[in-house]
Amino acid sequence: MEYVALATGLILVILGLYGIVAQRNIFRIIIGFSIFDTGLHVVLVSIAYLKNRTAPILDEAVSKGEAASKIVDPVPQALVLTAIVIGVAITALMLTFALKMYEKRKTLDIEKFEDLKW
Repeated sequence: MEYVALATGLILVILGLYGIVAQRNIFRIIIGFSIFDTGLHVVLVSIAYLKNRTAPILDEAVSKGEAASKIVDPVPQALVLTAIVIGVAITALMLTFALKMYEKRKTLDIEKFEDLKW
């Protein structure tokens, strides 16, 4: 049962990669990046999960002497929270660039942008 989250995250990563590679529409590529990012977050949290452990909050349920054996590691959770904030900022930046590119070229097809091609 604990592998459901890991499998879901891996499926999201694969779907995101497909959206990035196979699509030609800029907004669909950005959505692919977001799905890929979300899949990575789910994979990281599911890898850090330990069965029969509790949240990393010290209270009366977890005495201070045995806290290390009863709680999960909070570092992966903190890293994922930071990655979520960074992912939202990068998505907003990509959407802004896509909007400006559309205003300039009146298209969202990535094949129409040949300015920087060799």
